[in-house]
Amino acid sequence: MNKTWLSGHGNNSAGGIYAFDSIKNAQAFVTGYFPAEARNFGVAQTTRIFDADATKAASIAMNSVHFGHKPGKNPGAFVYTEVQLSVLPFDRGPWRDLNPVLKKQPGLLSKTWLSGLHTGTVGGFYAFDSLENAKTFALDYFPTETAALNAAFYTRIFDATVTEAASRDMASPFYG
Repeated sequence: MNKTWLSGHGNNSAGGIYAFDSIKNAQAFVTGYFPAEARNFGVAQTTRIFDADATKAASIAMNSVHFGHKPGKNPGAFVYTEVQLSVLPFDRGPWRDLNPVLKKQPGLLSKTWLSGLHTGTVGGFYAFDSLENAKTFALDYFPTETAALNAAFYTRIFDATVTEAASRDMASPFYG
């Protein structure tokens, strides 16, 4: 349905977050097309599939553009997080307690909650107004949140300004 291009801050990595119309089509992409594309570039790949239906209510409450929210401004940066926990079903997880705290993060424009297909790993795809606010969240705040959960985590910071044109060409919902 759409793709938001990602350019890794500090490491020049490239990638994207994709929205598909079905899990079946997402699975076909990550098992068929994408491995061949990565092989053509001579690089290893990392792919994950998340269950959007499971996180719909939590994401809508965080102004997720993937569920129809229209952003008031273009993002300056994105943050991807994944926590080494399994929360199945997702709706029983602590998102109701976390959303009010997350909404107070400086510069946060939106969040799409992520729930790993078959794994229940939890995470998020965040849009921030600036790279500085994204870095503060990923480097200062998020590690304290995961420490409270006693869980390992993975974060990535992406500069949204360098991929805006390419993302618009792929119908990214972050750009009106």
